[in-house]
Amino acid sequence: MAENWRQAYLRALPGVDVVLAAARRAGGERFPHQLLVGAVQEIIGSLRRQILQAASREELDEFNSTPEAVAERALARLQQLRQPSLQRVINATGTVLHTNLGRARLAEAAKEAMQRAAGYCNLEMDLPSGKRGLRHAHVERLLTALTGAEAACVVNNNAAAVLLALNTLAAGKKVIVSRGELVEIGGSFRIPEVMAAGGARLVEVGTTNKTHYADYEQAVDEETALLLKVHTSNYRVVGYTAAVEVEELVELGRSVGLPVMEDLGSGLLVDLSAFGLEREPLVAERIATGVDVLTLSGDKLLGGPQAGIILGKRAFLERIKKNQLLRALRPDKITLAALEATLQIYLFGDPLREIPVLAMLTMPKDTLKRRAERLAAALHERAPDSLTVAVWEDYSFVGGGAMPLTRLPTFVVALRHKKMPQAEWVRKLRTGTPSLIGRVQDDWLLLDPRTIEVAEEEVVVACLT
Repeated sequence: MAENWRQAYLRALPGVDVVLAAARRAGGERFPHQLLVGAVQEIIGSLRRQILQAASREELDEFNSTPEAVAERALARLQQLRQPSLQRVINATGTVLHTNLGRARLAEAAKEAMQRAAGYCNLEMDLPSGKRGLRHAHVERLLTALTGAEAACVVNNNAAAVLLALNTLAAGKKVIVSRGELVEIGGSFRIPEVMAAGGARLVEVGTTNKTHYADYEQAVDEETALLLKVHTSNYRVVGYTAAVEVEELVELGRSVGLPVMEDLGSGLLVDLSAFGLEREPLVAERIATGVDVLTLSGDKLLGGPQAGIILGKRAFLERIKKNQLLRALRPDKITLAALEATLQIYLFGDPLREIPVLAMLTMPKDTLKRRAERLAAALHERAPDSLTVAVWEDYSFVGGGAMPLTRLPTFVVALRHKKMPQAEWVRKLRTGTPSLIGRVQDDWLLLDPRTIEVAEEEVVVACLT
């Protein structure tokens, strides 16, 4: 008898046909019938589970299973399905390479190239001969011209680049790497797991803070296939430390007849240290050391689309290109078009101005102050009764696991809502159209103009007022 309330709720669940009739009265005919049926069945199923999992009748006080209520939920679910899941976001966080927001903002030339490639294009056709071509040819010459590498190929991200290179050069054999370079970056990319997936056998040498040339030298044996160096993009070990530079590894590799590979990660092509950023190794500098294989990301400091770039000696790249895994990891035409346009800017254009990532990272402090004050003045004028507005000095961040010690001086617009709880207001901005996302600090919403396009400033004001 104690379970009678549960049975009563279960019996009260409406049938699918009854809910469908209610849905049609509420405008459900705008959706395909089978989609509507599926949504109604899902809602009724979730209500049934809610009843069965309730520990007491009190948990179901807000329970509503009328045909109209179920129909409303089913229609709302289908309406949500109809909306684009990927939505425009205004990044006001000051984090330039914000992984959650898609990392690098693409150059206008890259966007235009993606549009051109969206239809039919010569992805794998050599137009002069009319014969089948190679998709890597569209970017290989640009990459070799920029970096000095003998050869190059591209996959869908840097994790794939590392996986493919390891699988090609060291499957079933040992790879020596410093214990201090066994990094994990966002999304659970962990060097030991990637090595295992590639079929390589990890050999750790040195300690977390100190690894010496002799550690690598003593670990080499007849089962060793590769010496690996990993750039610790997203953290630094400081203090009592020692590391073996890639030049030394190349020397050791030559002496013992082993190739040397480096996962460089962010892939910087131009020196930004004059703009207050920490000195990062440049891709061309690494190639000049004689490293045999180098891997890097396309959507970090390079400022292009998500891609994994593999550079190095022709003999090793030819082996990599013949690996059957390459077909599973290769990029599509849209990625290649965006990457080609980005690389052309480095060769023939003005990368510090035309590539948004570099333009944002090198934006002068007085420009940031002027833009912050302009935005604050507009908000003072448009919403004096609802917003508390101030301009503060603060810091921007590179993001994307790059340059973890770099803090870029900036000016931010600090906001508080006078009539709405701050958390509720921030959520409303985040879920608006377009979505506006800033940085919340000490119950203030901070908007950093570094990552807001000038053309977006009026939109930001409209979102806030």
